[in-house]
Amino acid sequence: MDVIAPPDLHARLKPRLLLRPRNEALYARACAEGLTELQARVLAGRLTDYEGELAPLTRPSLRYLEHPERLVDGRRAAERIATAVAEGEHIGILTDYDVDGITSHVVIRRTLVELFGVPEARLHSLIGHRIHDGYGISLPLVERTLGLSPRPTLVITADCGSSDEPRIARLKAEGIDVVVSDHHALPVEGPPPSAHAVVNPTRDDCRYPDRTIAGCMVAWLVMSLTRSVLVEWSVIPPSTPKLASWLSYVALGTVADCVSLGASPANRAVVSHGLALINRMEAACWRAMATRLGEDSVPFNAETLGFQMGPRINARSRLDDPYAALHFMLATDDATALRHLQTLDDDNQSRKAIEAEMVEEARALALPQLASEQPALVMFLESGHPGVQGIVASRLVQAYGRPALVLTPAAAPGMLTGSGRSIEALHMRDALQRAHELAPEALPRFGGHRGAAGVGVPVEQLEVFRAAFLQAVDEQLGGIELFPHLLTDGTLAPEQFQLATLDELEALGPYGREFDAPLFEGAFLVEALRPVGADGTHLSMTLSTGPTSLKAIWFRALTPGELPAFGLGDRLRCAFRLNRNRWRGRESLQLMIEHAEPMTESRQAT
Repeated sequence: MDVIAPPDLHARLKPRLLLRPRNEALYARACAEGLTELQARVLAGRLTDYEGELAPLTRPSLRYLEHPERLVDGRRAAERIATAVAEGEHIGILTDYDVDGITSHVVIRRTLVELFGVPEARLHSLIGHRIHDGYGISLPLVERTLGLSPRPTLVITADCGSSDEPRIARLKAEGIDVVVSDHHALPVEGPPPSAHAVVNPTRDDCRYPDRTIAGCMVAWLVMSLTRSVLVEWSVIPPSTPKLASWLSYVALGTVADCVSLGASPANRAVVSHGLALINRMEAACWRAMATRLGEDSVPFNAETLGFQMGPRINARSRLDDPYAALHFMLATDDATALRHLQTLDDDNQSRKAIEAEMVEEARALALPQLASEQPALVMFLESGHPGVQGIVASRLVQAYGRPALVLTPAAAPGMLTGSGRSIEALHMRDALQRAHELAPEALPRFGGHRGAAGVGVPVEQLEVFRAAFLQAVDEQLGGIELFPHLLTDGTLAPEQFQLATLDELEALGPYGREFDAPLFEGAFLVEALRPVGADGTHLSMTLSTGPTSLKAIWFRALTPGELPAFGLGDRLRCAFRLNRNRWRGRESLQLMIEHAEPMTESRQAT
């Protein structure tokens, strides 16, 4: 029987604006060390438990990177790769298909070819198809590897491999060594024993101080250490360039994979330095993207990587094989890069259309689960596309303020595949581990980390899995109230609505996961508004506060044909970000509206 949503459900699902909790000790320390009040407020609202030095976070620098020797198995991995280079072995590069995996692939391949002199003919790129192969060292990829001629004697993974012991054992039995470099949480039984080396900062026995680095950063550290070994062995000269130039790719992969940019000096350093490299526009892929986005898009920032480049690269692997994304990143001339970028762009447009349909269906299915106050959303979209599950799950988390898992039919008969996204209070992979303990037959395969994870569920076990997962989530959350919300950094004074304030905030960048871009709240008078965009779903407005009038844009504010719930002369309570609007070489301040609702006062007299 269908569950009827209670009348107050809509009210309960309205986003709440909450002031960020502030680390008062850090706020005082930041002010004392010369940060402005606004900078101190932003910093103290994101680093609630941080007690370390501020300089590594506020002034990112590569000097804060830890030496790769501190990675357990790092030296063993580097020596095995160095041996393969020195002895002319054939090498397979096996990486995930997302941005983190693709950028890892570029780092490893360019290092082997351009710095270590490995001929292209001795390298094999092994990237799985999301739908046909699945994540990681899948069985189809193993078969493909064993079918190569000549067959590689070493496979280097990046951004995958930690949970693939059966397939690694198969490769080992065939005489192929596997060096795993990864950052995903390991299974409870530990690193795969059949691997020659497993370099993963999340290992319990690893002394590397930052467990949040992306897979591309792990790959960069392993290849950097390999360079050192080859120099020690006199295989390459000491004058061989270091890998600093490849940090442009690491920056992209780090931002796109949504690893922490909060209390992580390493991640903040590589993104900051990598952006500086990107904005030199020395590689064809960066120039092609700048051409596509327009001259006003330069210089790129972390938002450009996360919301422009990342989705285009991911879209390819979501809908088709990922090699066009790899060819785009490796392109040596602008024409080739632009040709591959067009393919990525087309896929991204297709992805958006598929996403819109799936989100609409998922929202309808979510209502009865929300009405019964389930602590997480688990939904099966029978006609959904498996490549878009994670994005749809993210949309549900944003809309409803609780973890979400979206499942669709898998390529294997009788199986479902799914992607989950979490909230700050829940460690997604730990919840799945607990669900596996409760019902192992219902969750034969899963992997991921705190914020995101993937699952494989037998069709006939869906309800068993749902019950086990909801129990695991409930145990971890402890019954806390769940609701959609936006954390704000408070209000701005009218005189702070200027580009100088944006400069002040940008000096604290880069922003990203666990170091969100500043979000403010305030009351504004609506002076003008009009729907914009091809389908009229965006809202362009002129808002005023005191004597200050400001241009504002609210993306995805409306459904097609819908009118706003407010009009001229109304007062709005808004959550907004400050944005630098560039147009024909001129800059102006613009508000990016995240949420707006009419205030209780009646329409202003005119």
